[in-house]
Amino acid sequence: MNGLIHIDRPVVTEGRYDKIKLESVIDALIITTDGFGIFRDAELKKYLRFISEKNGLIVLTDSDRAGFRIRAYIRSVVGADKVTDLYIPDVYGKERRKEAPSAEGKLGVEGIDADILRELFTAYARPAADAENYSQKLTVFDLYEAGLSGKKNSAKLRREVLRALGLPERLSSCSLLGVINRYAGRERFNAVMKELLS
Repeated sequence: MNGLIHIDRPVVTEGRYDKIKLESVIDALIITTDGFGIFRDAELKKYLRFISEKNGLIVLTDSDRAGFRIRAYIRSVVGADKVTDLYIPDVYGKERRKEAPSAEGKLGVEGIDADILRELFTAYARPAADAENYSQKLTVFDLYEAGLSGKKNSAKLRREVLRALGLPERLSSCSLLGVINRYAGRERFNAVMKELLS
């Protein structure tokens, strides 16, 4: 796929190398948190609140413990209703510029294949009305009925579904629901469930 994907919402990521990688895929305002720097940067927090007011923002952090902590903090700063979460899959390896893998051994945003990033952002290149146009959204009850929450083996099955969808294992059932409804869709979810349970 050639050309940058135009995104009309700000995109927040962790560091400058993540930003450089995203700039090769998307045409958007990309803001970095400088890792945990956001925790003590009052100006950055004020800026994020301001730019998220109109259309919200997209958050794409690494899929490790630190990335999820930063993601949660951003939601607390701007409000969960202003955040659209995108998640890179768990891919184990080491970024080229680093001498050793990360603490959890997973690639960060900078190390993920550009085609995966393009796939993540494609839904958000369309007008908002199109991106949200799902005739049948999944509900919390659907996840319960499918055995992904509230049952004995729900956590194990949910991890299998997350792997099948190319999503990180740390995603909660609530986050999984949002991701499915935003860009996977009921049809793909049903196909994954059928394959896992067959």
